[in-house]
Amino acid sequence: MERSFMDLWKCASAASVAVCLAATPAFAANPDSVIGTWKTTTRNGVVAIERCGESLCGKLITSDNIKRDPDLRDTANKDTTKRTRKLKDLQILGGFKRESDAWTGGTIYNAEDGGTYKATITPAGADTLKLKGCVVWPLCKTQTWTRVK
Repeated sequence: MERSFMDLWKCASAASVAVCLAATPAFAANPDSVIGTWKTTTRNGVVAIERCGESLCGKLITSDNIKRDPDLRDTANKDTTKRTRKLKDLQILGGFKRESDAWTGGTIYNAEDGGTYKATITPAGADTLKLKGCVVWPLCKTQTWTRVK
């Protein structure tokens, strides 16, 4: 959330400006702000995130590899019965629960290695979100996704 002039004035009149600034997060967004279309940090992937009941789900819309081969299949999936499904429009996010300003307890599927990882989605600005995927904590990787307009 952006700080207003009055908020900063209150901080300036407080005993410690640093304490006041640290007390308020730089950006606090409505968790529903993650709904939309997002560009990933790898291979120009585009994921559409939407509500699925009380949860969120996300589908892979396109990527560099899908642009080269629209019939690209999920050949790296660890479940051999799923290796013939198309990657285009494949649900790769699901099972999230709303917790404060984030979505937690969900999973993300990585078609490159066929693995499914625990994930958290946190709005990081009006047009950015942080997606954190973990094999097991603390073995995690965070990506910043940007909104496609």
